[in-house]
Amino acid sequence: MAYILFRWIINAIALIIVANVVPGFGVETFYNALIAALVLGLANALVRPLFFILTLPVTILTLGLFTFVINAFMIWLVSTIVEGFVVEGFVPALLAALMLWAISLATNWLIKQSQHS
Repeated sequence: MAYILFRWIINAIALIIVANVVPGFGVETFYNALIAALVLGLANALVRPLFFILTLPVTILTLGLFTFVINAFMIWLVSTIVEGFVVEGFVPALLAALMLWAISLATNWLIKQSQHS
């Protein structure tokens, strides 16, 4: 349970970092970032698998790069649901998806390294 809360907070902080770097992508408050991270996690758990299966041929043809487009769509979808979380188009959503992937990759690596020490 503590790990889930930790990841939730890390994801909210990542959204705030991305909002400060990517133009057209914004989060008003930390509370909005927490809500957006929660809804994004739920969307990724419930809706993303369906989109992944429906777009599997394209994902295979692009060697998995289309997954970033799916992630961008999930971010845009969440922005339509959560107030205070704004995505002003596809390019900011795609850049945010790339940055969130990189941040997630780094935090997962750091967590794994701390568990081995």
